[in-house]
Amino acid sequence: MVADKSSTQNISVTLRVWRQSGPNSEGKFVDYKATDLNPNMSFLEMLDVVNDDLERKGEEPIAFAHDCREGICGTCSLVIDGKPHGPHEGIASCQTYVRSFKDGDVIVVEPYRAKPFPVQKDLITDRAAFDAIQQAGGFISVRTGAACDANATPIPKENADLAMDAAACIGCGACVAACKNASAMLFVGAKVSQFSLLPQGQPERDKRVLAMVAKMDELGFGNCTNQYECSAACPKMISPDFIARMNRDYLAASFRQSLTPKSSV
Repeated sequence: MVADKSSTQNISVTLRVWRQSGPNSEGKFVDYKATDLNPNMSFLEMLDVVNDDLERKGEEPIAFAHDCREGICGTCSLVIDGKPHGPHEGIASCQTYVRSFKDGDVIVVEPYRAKPFPVQKDLITDRAAFDAIQQAGGFISVRTGAACDANATPIPKENADLAMDAAACIGCGACVAACKNASAMLFVGAKVSQFSLLPQGQPERDKRVLAMVAKMDELGFGNCTNQYECSAACPKMISPDFIARMNRDYLAASFRQSLTPKSSV
């Protein structure tokens, strides 16, 4: 339940936080009292307050990742009460506010749970697997020469809009954390589609989708079972339609590859 946003009364909550000293260490939940909180502070600011108190006591602060704190970068990826990024739709962890909870609530905070995202410390996970998928083929490397006039290559507005929707993916990994199979297909679908919808992405279209899907499978991400938890947890609300678009591209690319004569050496 979301607390009354008009309330200015300070609240106190208990944070049940996952603590893990290193990637090879066993972890456990530890409770911390967070008292007299301004309801308008963000979730990350609340963690800052708790860490300040821990440091004053000479205790190890809670390790968590953050950067822009403006819902742009996706670095602040937390699972809050069982939901990646928290209780609301279309926002990142840093945009979740204390007023989203009630006085006396126990809030469970943990890292993403997925084999390809190993926990490094406390709430920080290593999401380099997404970088590896992107590097496998998610860029345009064909030389296009000097920039042409903006109107020289007409692009249907529908395609341009869809490409921008796909490019809105910030690679936070919430889709993987929300999926029971730890599937990365929403992320890969978005990164494939943002180029396949545009003229610049056509020369490497087949190579890109084959390489990125192969890397995704190699890294141990699971398969999609079309339950769409991924899209529901996505802070940018990326549509699962991009998964279907990627599947079509992958099947077409696989078929064309099977027709290509193999060179004999």
